[in-house]
Amino acid sequence: MDFKLAADYSPAGDQQQAIEKLTAGVKEGRAHQVLLGVTGSGKTYTVANVIANTRKPTLVISHNKTLASQLYQEFKEYFPHNGVGFFISYYDFYQPEAYIPQTDTYIEKETEVNEEIDKLRLQATSLLFSRRDVILVASVSCIYNLGSPEEYNRFVIGLKKGQKINQEEFLDRLVGLHYSRSRMELDRSLFRVRGENIEIIPAYSDEILKIGVENGIIQEITTRPLISGQPVELEGTLIYPAKHYLTNPDILLTAEKQIGLDLKKRLEQLRKENKLLEAQRLEQKVNYDLEMIRETGYVNGIENYSRYFDGRKPGEAPWTLVDYFKYLFGQDYLVVIDESHMTVPQIRGMYQGDLSRKRTLIDFGFRLPAAIDNRPLTFAEFEQRVPQTIYVSATPDNWEVGKARESYQLSAISYQTEKKLMKADNGVVEQLVRPTGLVDPEVIVKPTENQIQDLVAEIIKRKEKKERVLVTTLTKKMAEELANWLVDPQNTPVPLLVHYLHSDIVALERTDILADLRAGKYDVIIGVNLLREGLDLPEVSLVAILDADKQGFLRSKTSLIQTMGRAARNISGQVIMYADEVSTAMREAIEEVERRRKIQIEYNEKHGITPKSIEKPIRNRIAPHSALKDSGRDTGRFMEIDLEALTPGEQKKLIPQLRKEMRQAAANLDFETAAKVRDFILKISA
Repeated sequence: MDFKLAADYSPAGDQQQAIEKLTAGVKEGRAHQVLLGVTGSGKTYTVANVIANTRKPTLVISHNKTLASQLYQEFKEYFPHNGVGFFISYYDFYQPEAYIPQTDTYIEKETEVNEEIDKLRLQATSLLFSRRDVILVASVSCIYNLGSPEEYNRFVIGLKKGQKINQEEFLDRLVGLHYSRSRMELDRSLFRVRGENIEIIPAYSDEILKIGVENGIIQEITTRPLISGQPVELEGTLIYPAKHYLTNPDILLTAEKQIGLDLKKRLEQLRKENKLLEAQRLEQKVNYDLEMIRETGYVNGIENYSRYFDGRKPGEAPWTLVDYFKYLFGQDYLVVIDESHMTVPQIRGMYQGDLSRKRTLIDFGFRLPAAIDNRPLTFAEFEQRVPQTIYVSATPDNWEVGKARESYQLSAISYQTEKKLMKADNGVVEQLVRPTGLVDPEVIVKPTENQIQDLVAEIIKRKEKKERVLVTTLTKKMAEELANWLVDPQNTPVPLLVHYLHSDIVALERTDILADLRAGKYDVIIGVNLLREGLDLPEVSLVAILDADKQGFLRSKTSLIQTMGRAARNISGQVIMYADEVSTAMREAIEEVERRRKIQIEYNEKHGITPKSIEKPIRNRIAPHSALKDSGRDTGRFMEIDLEALTPGEQKKLIPQLRKEMRQAAANLDFETAAKVRDFILKISA
């Protein structure tokens, strides 16, 4: 099936020439291309056109969940008739297994899974196996172990009308797919039996699948919404597993034998080194784990044995979402790396970060050496698996540009396009002209003296015009303190609606805060570097950068250009840099913005274009998360309770509410608060 791009507009500005160049490069088989597109130039729309033109299954990788969710929503809108999936880490709360030798502290792995994101992940892989016209938007979670795609495919159950079915065997197969039987209400990953009929809610769906059976023959297959709605009749269907990690019982026996052999070898090594405590610890740990796996098919930390269950050799790469693409489509798929200047370094760094923690666990007898093979892909392994990549960024790094140039030099392609703004002989496709005719924002440098008073005056100007403001600081503490100061009506001539935004705020709530800014609930958002890449906020007309001349990552040329770009979606866009001197990074960033402004203004004059602000609807949430209402802040009041002032009975009455708060914080991805509340519950229970 072809990709059917649904949009109420056609390519404009620089988009058409970028689409043509990138499409030609993909069709030519070029391994690496760069789309250097300014903020607001419609890079996602350009990529969507390239996908539609090349008709390739596509994996889009983003470096954080907020941007991944935005991209997912955009691609869903562009391709309503195709398969668009979302694949990010499903952990609300994740405490990895660790050992701290200095204090002899062992920390057991502890997790809370977000059920909605788990559903979306399973939905994403089911899309891959069911259709070719598929786009998956993922975080770097896509380079982590997912289990063998071949094994996953082997477990898929196919059903069609008129097919013979043995109920007992079918139910056994469902259990093998990690579905559970329910005699009461249905929920995700549950099934129930009513006479010969079977009802299932697949793990990746919100619909009830009904298999109508009569005398051992399937007579009817229907799906209907869980709440209300008419059933839809199907000729056939596929039921996909409720988990990605699946193990063939035959492989389990082989794996068990190999684990036993490796344990014996490792114990001999530890005893030879006179590490008797470590040997005893490892023997007890592995034997306990094996017993649990035999009895229940699962143990906390089972992923540390994944190499055995996957049939991999020592050092061999894990199976990941990238491998699912390769398994299903060979070399005929496309990878788009969004905000590549951030995402590529993140992919590159994942492996080393995982390695040191695992080595400590192995050295001190908590894990077998095979645990080291439960890991993300190395960057070299990732590169080997990806046939064609488009790197998308307003500020691509030298590495991506170098790769694109190499690929271009190997290609005989020559571009002929009427609107070409630069020669494409370096493999980098520039998209500098926005469809709206908007030019890059004007940049003003102001001294730091009285900067807050000046900032307040500038914010009020925008508030009067119903525009929004972003302010960037260097630290989270500064962001919070400035937000608290601005929100105090005694400090400003008119009341201001202010919120801060930084990494301590959970992923789904960050998206809501940005939507609230657009809707007018806030006049100003103050943040650190979360205000940088890809945030689509057309109501923002001013970006204020405090301490713009300071040296460091957050005030580099790349960071400054990205931050300035937040004001490029509004016709009144302006950037104010508060600084006592113009740093090298500031000068280079301002020069690049001025270069782009010049090209954009010349294009507008030549084509008689009058700039206008971007207009975009405020999208609905990806997933319902009603528990977001300041749960982190609410839980703080429990930490202030004086337990000694309460009777034992009064203390116990607190526990149900505390548990509710803990679950709420975990559901909001607020790892730290959930852990604090959990510890408080343990303190009361002791």
